[in-house]
Amino acid sequence: MKKLVIGVFSAAFLLGAGTAVFAAGNNDSSSGFSFEEMLPFMQKMHPDSSQQDLENMYKACQESGGTMGSTKSLNMMNRF
Repeated sequence: MKKLVIGVFSAAFLLGAGTAVFAAGNNDSSSGFSFEEMLPFMQKMHPDSSQQDLENMYKACQESGGTMGSTKSLNMMNRF
């Protein structure tokens, strides 16, 4: 019984530590995809948009930390 409890606690600790390391490693916004890498996916999602429209959309999403990092969304969230 003692070995089972130690094994469960060890597994929980390892999974928790792994999750924390993974989350901390994905915090760097400069390591994201470039516009050229995202273009095929964006064209698939928005087939009627021109390449210039898609580039403008990409830039709007990347400025100031992305959509959720913009002051517009912060102001929206402060209303509630």
